[in-house]
Amino acid sequence: MHYPLSDRQAFVVLSLLDGLGARALTRLLQLVARPADILEADLLRLQSLGLKPRVIEAIQAWQRGGADLHARYERIQRWLEQPGCAVLCLDSPDYPALLGEIADPPPLLYLRGDPQLLHDPQLAMVGTRHPGPHGAATARAFARSFTASGLLVTSGMALGIDGACHQGALDAGGQTVAVWGTGLDNCYPRRHQALAGQILEQGGLLVSEHPPDASAQPGQFPQRNRIISGLSLGTLVVEASLNSGSLITARLALEQNREVFAMPGSIHNPQAKGCHQLLRQGAHLVETVQDVLDVLKLPLKAALAAAETAGETAPDSPLWRCLGYQPASVDWLSQQSGLAVERVMGELLDLELAGHVQQTPHGFSRR
Repeated sequence: MHYPLSDRQAFVVLSLLDGLGARALTRLLQLVARPADILEADLLRLQSLGLKPRVIEAIQAWQRGGADLHARYERIQRWLEQPGCAVLCLDSPDYPALLGEIADPPPLLYLRGDPQLLHDPQLAMVGTRHPGPHGAATARAFARSFTASGLLVTSGMALGIDGACHQGALDAGGQTVAVWGTGLDNCYPRRHQALAGQILEQGGLLVSEHPPDASAQPGQFPQRNRIISGLSLGTLVVEASLNSGSLITARLALEQNREVFAMPGSIHNPQAKGCHQLLRQGAHLVETVQDVLDVLKLPLKAALAAAETAGETAPDSPLWRCLGYQPASVDWLSQQSGLAVERVMGELLDLELAGHVQQTPHGFSRR
């Protein structure tokens, strides 16, 4: 690599230095005129910046043309040449404003997909990796409705609630933002590779602060959560136990002065106890999509459209013909329709959110 480096190139190199974390790099960049100045500094200047010895050693290795560091840098440059791949630096005018407001914004964001989505109004939806059927169906249905309302759903691509939220947004024909705890060449969990492909096919966005080849390391996932909440106007916890990482995201959202929402669940469900704790601490109770939109002061386009067409056409649901004005149980509807219970619950929630169905103590009926 030959000098001079552009600011973006210097950002990339600095992010690769062993021992220089996001907080330290952000502080360091406040002490210099340009990021490249750090990589060009002599020993005395590096010491005056308060850098750790191993960071200074890494910078000097770069200056000497160290093969390992230069090879990693060149791999990233080749990655950036691929269609849809980009890197966004903290000092860029295109850096998302909300994320830039948090205490420790990532100095660098690696992107694959449509970077303009970073500037759309977003809602973080998170929850347990081990949801019950109702929790997964609820997450997916709410994500569909939020997407239809014009709100972008952002989550962490994990198993369980996260994956259901991304899928719900895609079901609505919309886009979604997935923030990874690994590099964008290492999908984790691997079973979500198809989901990642679908997100990109529908014009969505994959985001990571780690280089594309970064593997899964435990500490990176809690660290990722600040980006999920930081990009968003608020965070909705769908279903979570008391030790769920979703509560970390909710805490970070509070620290970032963002809204926190939680869905109540059964008192017998251990995966609802985290949500109940959040509600006791003052989180907004969510029973409908409108509960969130009212707090965020956003209009519900889907509800307005439904109100205009109510009564003109039957809802497009395989359950509609099975529903009457007398309450019916989920099991009965499953038997009559031939649909799995999980699918029935998701369909009922969609119909309820659209105002076509009501739930009573004895079951579901047409409204």
